Amino acid sequence: MAERVAGPEIERLIQLLARLPGLGPRSARRAALHLIRKREELFGPLAEAMQVARERILVCSACGNVDTSDPCTICRDPRRDPAALVVVETVADLWALERAGATTARYHVLGGTLSPLDGVGPKDLNIESLVGRVAENAIQEVILAVNATVDGQTTAHYITDSLAHASVKITRLAHGVPVGGELDYLDEGTLAAAMRQRTAF
Repeated sequence: MAERVAGPEIERLIQLLARLPGLGPRSARRAALHLIRKREELFGPLAEAMQVARERILVCSACGNVDTSDPCTICRDPRRDPAALVVVETVADLWALERAGATTARYHVLGGTLSPLDGVGPKDLNIESLVGRVAENAIQEVILAVNATVDGQTTAHYITDSLAHASVKITRLAHGVPVGGELDYLDEGTLAAAMRQRTAF
């Protein structure tokens, strides 16, 4: 059995850091050591930022985004297109689209995907509120920006069926060759999707 090389306080810091996505035990130890080395400039501001976030961060009751206000900044933005709604799996997906500046539409965060094997059904996601938003607002287009996984596509089909009664255009993100991608490095599924969804040149 390996001996403990640090006190319980440092071990606890490492264990908590290791719970973060993308950080295993080794990366958590490196992060903890960096924080300790730079404790004067990092520890205080980090602890303060985390405390403020814990106290002030809310989940937007309209779209499911996280912000310090409800409704969130995006939902309150008058420059957003009120007729279009982009449906994403997670807040991380919403942030990715915002970083890309890909749309001026509003969003709807599902909170995951349907996954019968993991016990995630329609009631566990924000699908009912999506149907309600489409019915109550003048939504003309729902853009399904879910991942091209089995669970993502299952969720997209379920949403399409749920909105079948609504007079709304349902679209999805194109799947295929990424910008700057080389055909030789792409998987067969991506190539097949690109071929099926080819467009005029």
